[in-house]
Order: sequence, then C-alpha cells, then structure tokens
Amino acid sequence: MKRLIIAAFIFVSTFTTNVFAEVKMGIILGFTGPIESLTPAMAASAELAFKEASDSGSLLGGETISVIRADSTCVDSAAATAAAEGVIAQGVAAIMGADCSGVTGAIASNVAVPNGVVMISPSATSPGLTTLDDNGYFFRTAPSDARGGQILADITKDRKVKSVAITYTNNDYGKGLADVYKAAVEAHGIKVTTVNAHEDGKADYSSEVATLASAGGDAVAVIGYLDQGGKGIIQASLDSGAFDRFILSDGMIGQSLVDAFGKDLRKSFGSMPGSTGKGAGVFADVAKAAGIDSSGPYTGESYDAAALIVLAMQAGNSADRASIAKNVMDVANGPGTKIYPGELKKGLDLLAKGKKVDYEGATGVTFTSVGEAEGSFLEQEVKGGKFKTKKQR
Repeated sequence: MKRLIIAAFIFVSTFTTNVFAEVKMGIILGFTGPIESLTPAMAASAELAFKEASDSGSLLGGETISVIRADSTCVDSAAATAAAEGVIAQGVAAIMGADCSGVTGAIASNVAVPNGVVMISPSATSPGLTTLDDNGYFFRTAPSDARGGQILADITKDRKVKSVAITYTNNDYGKGLADVYKAAVEAHGIKVTTVNAHEDGKADYSSEVATLASAGGDAVAVIGYLDQGGKGIIQASLDSGAFDRFILSDGMIGQSLVDAFGKDLRKSFGSMPGSTGKGAGVFADVAKAAGIDSSGPYTGESYDAAALIVLAMQAGNSADRASIAKNVMDVANGPGTKIYPGELKKGLDLLAKGKKVDYEGATGVTFTSVGEAEGSFLEQEVKGGKFKTKKQR
C-alpha cells in the first residue's frame, strides 16, 4: 500500500508539473525611440499568438507561455544588447524581435547566436542581415530591403515622378535601403538629384532640407523613422515650401505621421511589407476581436513570428532552444496543412499527432533558404485621414 501511495504521489506531481509548466518568451522591440508609436501594436500582436497557444491547452501537453518584454530603443546597439542579455539570463526559450536592423544584428551576433537562442524579427529589413553568420538561429518574417527598395522604385515610376532627392537615416536600415532604391529608380530612368544622410534626434532639420532643396526634385524620398528624423524632414520641408510630395519608406508609414500632417500628405505615397491575401483578412478580424489595431506596419509579421516559435516548439516536442531552431523552417514552409491566424490550436494538435503543418499566417509566410520571408508589399497612400492600401505588389 505504501508503494502504491508513493507511486500515486509521483504520478500526480508529474502531471501537475506538466499542466502548470511555463515557458518564458522574450519580446524585444523599440518601446522608446524613433518607432515607438508602432511597437505597442507589434508587441500586442505577438502576445496575442503566445496567448492563443497558452490558452489552447495543446502546447506541449498543456504548457503556458509568459512574456518578458525589453526595450531595444531601435537605435542604441549597446542598450539593445544589454536588454537582450537580461532577457536571456531569465531563461527565455526564444525571442520575438528585435525590430530595427542595426540593433537586431547586434543582438543576434553578440548575444542570441552565441547563447543558441532563436530570434525571429518581424521588421529588421537590412540586406546585410541576409548573410549574417547566425548558425541557423536568426529568422525574419519581414522581407529584405533588397526587394523593398525595388518595389518602392517601381511605385515611384508608376506615380510619374521624374526626379527625386533622397534622404536616409544614418544607420544600417537607412543606408541599405537608400542604396537599393537609388539604383532601382535610376534603372527606371528617374533622375536622382542628391542622396544625403540625416541623423535622428535633432530638434530642427531646416539645414538638411535646404541641401535637398538646392538639388531639386519632383519629390523627396524619406527613408527613415516616423517619430524622429523622417518626421522632422517633412516638417522642415513643409515649413519652407521646399517639397510637398514625399516618398515614404516602411519606417515612415504609421498613423502618427498622418495625425501630425494630415492633408499635407495627400500627394505622398510609400510601401510597407504586407499582404491582402486570406491570412491578412483573418488576422485583421482576430486582432480586432482582441482590441488590436492591425493596420500599422509589422503587426501581422509580429503575430507570425510568435506563431512560428510556438509551432516549432510543438514540432520538436520541446521548448529546448536548439529544437526550436531546428524546426522553424519545417513549420514555415510545409508541406502540410495550412494554418492561419486564430488556428494555432489546430496546428498544435496536428503536430502533436505527428502531422505536418504549413504556416501561412497573416503574411503568407514562406522562407528563403536563409530563413527570411520572401514577402509581398502594400502600396500606401493617404486618404480620409489614414494610410490606405492601393494594391499589393
């Protein structure tokens, strides 16, 4: 009888541990800095996927997820690295993030990869990250600017712009995208009058705009951040009358910009990664039900990044970091049953039965051989006080 009681106690204790086990996940985004108006919705979207997996009861036999947030600042690599060290020290299984390309590369190279921690960035787009020496631990659900710059150039041509001045935020993201965009617009026969960097965090950008204006152009391409220097360039352009047409990179697309300038952006346009496919519509409904505004950049990509992490866990039947890394590509690219937002329980249950899934998600996820999204883009313009999608590219 004593042996039976002990055996029963061990069984109950093991069962209880499995039911209430908790997996820690990191979310590292620029909650302060030049894109701080975008990151709350991005974080909420990722947490929505983690909560969906936790509430399903199907994740690794009933495990749940707790989230540890940290601030990348978007621009301060030292602060971002320190934040990542703190998150990893708390035992996270993986990281959803980071956001801006420079800090993402710093975290990956200095902290995540050396510690064998998967990172899936929803928004780091620098072409330089394609060749990052990541040992299979870095992925991104956003496509590279190598394609994004070409798409923005195609839209510029279609909008009948004949000459353009270019200004870019002076970092990996800005320089990489500006280089691609310049080459692509010139290939379309569009004259580039000048290319100049700007620094974020200044109170006044009149001197930068004066330089751009002296070179001339039908429009100025602002490759930067909507809460910092990019916004300042637009403000100084409008104040001086130098430009009234702005070509906007993905980092410039967001409601706060429209709130600031309203009808003054009526001639302007831009692009951002995104999709108008089935998954995008499903995600919009799922996000709305959770009180999340999914219209801004990288919300779908954030949900997808988190979803891929939990599905990779389930595919390997483990929250082990190396196991997650090994299985991300399998759940992203299939073959298997297609899984959309709001269907994580379905995906987890299939994987628990040894079945295969092909995660489509909000953005039609398909990874290249190096683990970055092939992606599609949305042409954006301002109508009715909001950025609206004209069409998918």
